[in-house]
Amino acid sequence: MKNAFLLLFLISGLFSFAQIKGKITDEKGNPLPSVTIYEDNIYNGTTSNDQGFYELSTKKQGKHTIIFQFLGFKTQKLTLDIASFPYNLDVKLIEESFTLNEVVINPKDNPANQIIKKAIANKKANIEKTAKYKADFYSRGIFRIKDAPKKILGQKLDMFDEVLDSTRSGILYLSETVSKIAFQKPDKMKETIIASKVSGNDNGFSFNNAASANFDFYNNYLDFNVNVVSPIADNAFSYYKYKLEGSFYNENNQQINKIKVTPKRDSDPVMEGYIYIVDDSWAIYAVDVNIKGEQMQNPALKLLTLKQNFSYNSDSKIWVKTTQTIDFTFGMLGINVSGKFTYVFSNFEFEPQFTKKTFTKELLTFEENANKKGDEYWNTIRPIPLTIEESTDYTKKDILQTKKKSQVYLDSIDKKSNKFRVPEIITGYTYKNSFGKWSAKYDGFLKEINFNTVQGWNIETGFSYTKNDREKGKYTNFGVDFDYGFSENKFRSTGSFIHKFNNINKSEIQISGGSEVAQFNEQKPIKELLNSVATLFFEENLMKIYEKNFASFLYQREVTNGVFMKAKVDYLENKPLANTTDQTFFPKQKDYTSNNPLAPHDYTTPAFEKYNLVKANIDAKINFDQYYLSRPDGKYNFPNDNYPTLTLGYEKGFAGSEKKYEYDHLKAKIEYNPTLGNKGVLSLSAKGGKFFNGEQISFVDYKHFNGNQTYIGFSESYLNVFNLMPYYTSSTNDSYFELHTEHNDKGYVMNKIPLLNLLKSNLVLGYHLLSIPNRNPYSEYSVGLDNLGFGKFKMLRVDYVRSYQNGFQKDGVVLGLKFLN
Repeated sequence: MKNAFLLLFLISGLFSFAQIKGKITDEKGNPLPSVTIYEDNIYNGTTSNDQGFYELSTKKQGKHTIIFQFLGFKTQKLTLDIASFPYNLDVKLIEESFTLNEVVINPKDNPANQIIKKAIANKKANIEKTAKYKADFYSRGIFRIKDAPKKILGQKLDMFDEVLDSTRSGILYLSETVSKIAFQKPDKMKETIIASKVSGNDNGFSFNNAASANFDFYNNYLDFNVNVVSPIADNAFSYYKYKLEGSFYNENNQQINKIKVTPKRDSDPVMEGYIYIVDDSWAIYAVDVNIKGEQMQNPALKLLTLKQNFSYNSDSKIWVKTTQTIDFTFGMLGINVSGKFTYVFSNFEFEPQFTKKTFTKELLTFEENANKKGDEYWNTIRPIPLTIEESTDYTKKDILQTKKKSQVYLDSIDKKSNKFRVPEIITGYTYKNSFGKWSAKYDGFLKEINFNTVQGWNIETGFSYTKNDREKGKYTNFGVDFDYGFSENKFRSTGSFIHKFNNINKSEIQISGGSEVAQFNEQKPIKELLNSVATLFFEENLMKIYEKNFASFLYQREVTNGVFMKAKVDYLENKPLANTTDQTFFPKQKDYTSNNPLAPHDYTTPAFEKYNLVKANIDAKINFDQYYLSRPDGKYNFPNDNYPTLTLGYEKGFAGSEKKYEYDHLKAKIEYNPTLGNKGVLSLSAKGGKFFNGEQISFVDYKHFNGNQTYIGFSESYLNVFNLMPYYTSSTNDSYFELHTEHNDKGYVMNKIPLLNLLKSNLVLGYHLLSIPNRNPYSEYSVGLDNLGFGKFKMLRVDYVRSYQNGFQKDGVVLGLKFLN
């Protein structure tokens, strides 16, 4: 009985209530996937699934003209007289025979070049035809894993075991969406998702949306992490070679030219494959291209295949994209995953009357209960029938989900993972209550082990409790951390409470307090691990620290779209610290500098005197023209790259143990990262500020700048650091201005240099400036290579840097170890 029920469910999923349906094969009976099927002169279409099955909904009985279009095969145009539904129609497609009348002898007379030039010249006219429309949109996404390893780097890979078969293969992710879209070029979009389905998650919301499928070959570039050059971009001839492989006539007697597209340089962000251009109108008929992962600077991605099919309406004279598929494979550390996204656009309405309220910053929203639609609904609206594999996955994971939600199941899983083992006294231990959505964690003594000249060897550990309700966007954490310095023979501890109220405006409070060791620069420019190595091996104690006893309260939220506010109040008792050890790993060659950043060779005078102070901070961060997605599980923001991000802040020190410690501090920051077509990204970060009544404040409260004396970099970019500047020589309690700029060519230059292009790296040019009163401006110039590494691991960067201040100061090579960030 159970097997009979499963079979019945699969059959109902495969053959739903669409009016016209059937199977599409070639002449040998092989199923043809991704065939475009649509009604003539009506933008109502679909595509076949991987097994060749299709379903096409129609509105009424009577005569219908149905077109079957598949690249490499002759288009079939069938007129049907339908008296009743469902109407079964199996179709056999015949391979297309191409004709080529010209033989290319002189490259200057290459007919493919002439066709592409005409396609480029007519882009504007073809763009305007589809510049504004409404449409229905359907998408399906699937990820499969094959031959998954049981272990990775000695660690068990068991998170997928319940969905894998005996060969450790299976579907990792399957989802669908149905939505209504409104679009106006170049970038205005409004999408309302009316149905969303995620396999194995009845409360899930698919991330499939029309904006992520908007790859327009009429634009110069397609955004795939880097800007990939379109085969009909204005500058396409600098990147591609073309060959006319033949032409054929479609059902409307229009000549279609099949053109092979080949990169001039395989290292460029380009594609390879075929583009089909319609004669006379020079519109796109279809696209079938491949892009390698390394061309998109995504080494884990092996290959991405993008296919698009366009249909023609003889009344409107418009070619419009009706189907699109994206297939890809990626892998790393023995994990091999393939994926496919299928998109169907239908029921187009061109030149609709959009009101001013049609397009807002809200790009996407969900109808109420969009994720609660049952099988009856999906079987009537789904334009592409499910394969047996997909139907089985939905059934299997729905059953598994019911099991996974039960307290008995969750408790059994927790019982296994909660088993305590003696080594976890050192490595740490986590206790989970999955049904209650909380966990408790002990960090172990291996959380942090570092060395500095004040504390000597110091270890950290801690305990925490976390309750995370992802469906409601709520998060709560209680934590306590302990630190002990062996040479200093002192124990310190801090406690914290964090509560996030929702995932809409990200409203959050943080309360913390205790005693801790802190760097003078609160941005922590020196990594503790790196300082430990520099101290023990090279006798360079670069990190300068003090003791901070504090109580802190912070509240932050997004007050309106694009404006984020943060308010913080700290009560502080700051104490100076001194060196307590001169330990090294090797025979001592020199004395450590003192813990006083102002006088590194003065071992008796502290950097400041003990004092008390209350600090109040208020900051506003503004993302101009910010877009966002409204999902039932939260608001997801997308800053507009065309505009900068501005941060304004005010800090006040008051209620000090002495009046001299009190001050006012105004500050501002602007960040801007415009993309320069395919020529890379120009990044800018400018900061400025001014202290008032701060002539005698403690050195702790100065404005400190991120220097670097280690010749090691950690971050993705150097927009917040001076790589050759000492850490505290430029600290100020007056006015200041700093500027950081970088241009990352994303391979634009490096891809064109023989031999060097084999590195597949990026050229990065940088300039950094610091200006403070009564001192010559400090500046750095740098040139470097980013995206370096081995195989699929591109986590290195190398820069040559020169610094100037009233003339040349020094130069050096900075090695970027981004994997340590």
